[in-house]
Amino acid sequence: MKKTTILSSMILALGVTFSANAAHHEASEDKAKHHVTSIYQDAVANPARSEKDRSVDDRRKPGSVLEFFEIKPSMKVFDVFAGGGYYSEILSYLVGPEGGVTLYNNAPWDAFVNKAVTPRLADNRLPNVTRLVATPESLLEQDAAQYDAAIFILGMHDIYYADPDTGWVAIDKDAFLRGIHHILKEGGVLGIIDANALPGADNEVIGKSVHRVDPQAVIDDVKKAGFTLVEESDLLRNPEDDRVSSVFSPENRYNTDRSILKFKK
Repeated sequence: MKKTTILSSMILALGVTFSANAAHHEASEDKAKHHVTSIYQDAVANPARSEKDRSVDDRRKPGSVLEFFEIKPSMKVFDVFAGGGYYSEILSYLVGPEGGVTLYNNAPWDAFVNKAVTPRLADNRLPNVTRLVATPESLLEQDAAQYDAAIFILGMHDIYYADPDTGWVAIDKDAFLRGIHHILKEGGVLGIIDANALPGADNEVIGKSVHRVDPQAVIDDVKKAGFTLVEESDLLRNPEDDRVSSVFSPENRYNTDRSILKFKK
C-alpha cells in the first residue's frame, strides 16, 4: 500500500512538472509570436507616417502582408515599382538602421510619382531608403545576391503591356523577372500582390485598360524566372469584386480581389 502511494505521488509530481514545462513552452511561443507580430504593428503605427498613408491601411493591411512575406529587422529589401513609396516607408521602419530599402521605379513610373516620392525622402527623413530609377531589364546588371527580399505590390500587371500615349514603354518581362531573381540571395522571398482579372484574361489588354492581371499567368511567369511558389494568402481576397472593372473606380480603390503570392529563390 505504501509503495503504491509513493508511486502515485511520483507519477503525480511528474505530471505536474510536465504540465508546468508544457505551459511554460506554450507561453514562450505565445510571447515570441506576439513579439514577431508587434514589430509589424509598430512599423505601421510609426507616428512619422502621413495621414494619407494611414487612411488606406485598413484596406491594404500592410503589417499582415509584410509578416506573411517574412520581412524582418536588418533585412535589405527591394521594393519593385514602389510608386510613391507607401510600402517603402513602412519597410524603412521595419528593417531599421541595420537594414535597407531600395525604392525602385522605372523612368515612366518615377515621373508619375515624383511629387510623392521627393517629399517622402526629403531632408533624409528615411535614411535607410535609397531611390533607384533604372530600366527593368538593367536589374540583370546589378550586383548579384544582394537583397534578402523583394516586394512587388500592385505593379505586376504593368509588365504585360505598352502604352505610347502615356509614355509607358514595353518591358521585357522575362528579363525583368530574371533580374529580380538575380539580385536576391538564395532563399530570398519575392512577395507579389496584384488585382485579379478573370481566369484566362488577356493580360496585355486588361493590364492596360483596368490594371488587373490573371494570377495564374503571374505564377507561371515568375516560376519560369526560377522562383518557387511556396504559399498564397487570402488576406486581401474579395469575392464580391467583378474582376473586370477598373481598379481606380471609387468603389474598387484598394478594395479589389487581390492575390498575395509568396515565392522563394
